[in-house]
Amino acid sequence: MLRENLEKQILAWFEQFHANPEVSWKEFKTTQAIADILDNLGVTYRTFSDVTGLIAEIGEGDEVIAVRAEIDALWQEVNGVWQGNHSCGHDAIISMVLGALLYLKNQKLTKKIRFIFQPAEEKGNGSLAMIERGAIDNVSHLFGIHLRPVEELPMGLVSPSIHHGAAIFLEGKVLGEDAHGARPHQGKNAIDVIFGLQQFIKSIYLSPFESYSAKLTKVMAGGESLNIIPGSAEFAIDVRAQKNEVLEKLKDKIDTGLGSLCDLYGIKIEWNWSDFTPGAEVSSEAEAIAEEAIRHTVGDEALASPVITSGSDDFHFYTIQNPKLKATMIGVGADLQPGLHHPKMTFNKSALNIGARILAETLLRA
Repeated sequence: MLRENLEKQILAWFEQFHANPEVSWKEFKTTQAIADILDNLGVTYRTFSDVTGLIAEIGEGDEVIAVRAEIDALWQEVNGVWQGNHSCGHDAIISMVLGALLYLKNQKLTKKIRFIFQPAEEKGNGSLAMIERGAIDNVSHLFGIHLRPVEELPMGLVSPSIHHGAAIFLEGKVLGEDAHGARPHQGKNAIDVIFGLQQFIKSIYLSPFESYSAKLTKVMAGGESLNIIPGSAEFAIDVRAQKNEVLEKLKDKIDTGLGSLCDLYGIKIEWNWSDFTPGAEVSSEAEAIAEEAIRHTVGDEALASPVITSGSDDFHFYTIQNPKLKATMIGVGADLQPGLHHPKMTFNKSALNIGARILAETLLRA
């Protein structure tokens, strides 16, 4: 197939996935669409009875090189309507990874190349489900790819690695006592506790040489009766750090602070941590392979420095679970605006073919 026809096919795949977004763990039609494409290409794959996603392989040999594509969409409000939406760019990633497969399919390969189409990246644990199902068994190198916002990478530049930060989320509930608005002394005001919590979070200090943040992202208290002081409130905290060990320090400080707030206000707070996503553990060897692929495919002038971002990605569970795995995620400049997860995110679609070609070359060189 001519390169221009390959590019048209990649774009057609993108339009197909973009028009049919499905949220985490519910990517049934997306999984089937990928399976149909693989059937048409004559590529063998495995699906699973209990989770979405699939794993495909091409080539022969003892060595196994892998690439991961996340397949889920976000659930968000777009023009006043709540719906699935690929503002995360996963529709682009599926298309680039399938494009790389298309570029490699008819080449003589002396190794196996495994394509991991992973569900539930946005939930932060889809990678663990794929690991449990053998996705990285016998794999020596793992690659990922992601379009980057314009403030990180302008169109035409490509980075050999993305250094994501670590993230974790807390959901909690304040359990005080309701009171009449005229008799505040008879209750335990949950809103007072929330204000205390906000002030506490803003007073957490770690080394100024580290990148970190903690912020309230949800507060729910009170009802229709405006003369009732609410005793209960629900809240959530988003916690991030560039390094895994710094995130753990933040988590410990918040645990201690919540306990102190219970004593200060004489109430009870229930809380639970969830959706931990580790920071990047980038292999210098995998990064060097991607760098050479970028130089070979689009020239030295297109090579960008590694991207450092506070965003997180469950791609890095693969290396946390298997420290011997050599992994990196390639960042592609695509004039992406206003930003990832913005409901009206757009990008230059010519970047899809660039990403597919670089990814194919990277997999060949690994």
